[in-house]
Amino acid sequence: MKGVFSHEQAATIGHGTTKRTTTSLQYVYVMEEQDEKYSVRVINANNLPTGEAEFISFDQLMHEYTPEPDFYHEKVFPAMRELGKTIARGERHLKNGEPYTAELEFLAALKLDEDNVRATFGLGLAYLERQQVEKADTVFQKLVKMRAAFEREHKHMFNAFGISLRRNRMFSQALKFYARAQQLCGADDHLMFNMARCLCDAGDNDGCCTYLRKALELNPNQKEAATMLRAVEKRKG
Repeated sequence: MKGVFSHEQAATIGHGTTKRTTTSLQYVYVMEEQDEKYSVRVINANNLPTGEAEFISFDQLMHEYTPEPDFYHEKVFPAMRELGKTIARGERHLKNGEPYTAELEFLAALKLDEDNVRATFGLGLAYLERQQVEKADTVFQKLVKMRAAFEREHKHMFNAFGISLRRNRMFSQALKFYARAQQLCGADDHLMFNMARCLCDAGDNDGCCTYLRKALELNPNQKEAATMLRAVEKRKG
């Protein structure tokens, strides 16, 4: 289930004898998630869901929110569709080796929804492709603060961004990026392996071996980690 709902918000303004309570109507985009929870995101001035999601129960949804199907079909769905097309064009240009054109599409998308995860990742990748390290670092600083950037649905973009940071020799940023993922999502063998590769490229063989061993502790069958560990230990002598 997904759609737009309205929700009344109360706010107190003024002080003393002028103090009064007012109510305003807020439109939100609601999606059914796992474990009978519903994610709620605010609709912005461009009729797009934006920001970090809050989660409510079905009972809360039924008692505190009012369905707004006309608003969804007439305003929100068309805006979401156009935003999706803009981001898809950017991703296509990026895939075709056209980072400057991709950058323009992602910037256009972020004017509509400044917190869009796909567009933010795409913009960062376009900057990295063009080796615009300072601009890429600005995007990196934004991404590490966005919890949604580390959700499972964005994993392929997360992986591509981390690899691109490493290839541009932005090792401290790449390690911080992976550490943030570990903080939010927990450790897995692929994450440990990526951190090891980053440390290896940075010239830290001891740190590399440490994370390769952690990867193998989590998954003894990870052949890439085992092969790399043997090679790095041999190089260390």
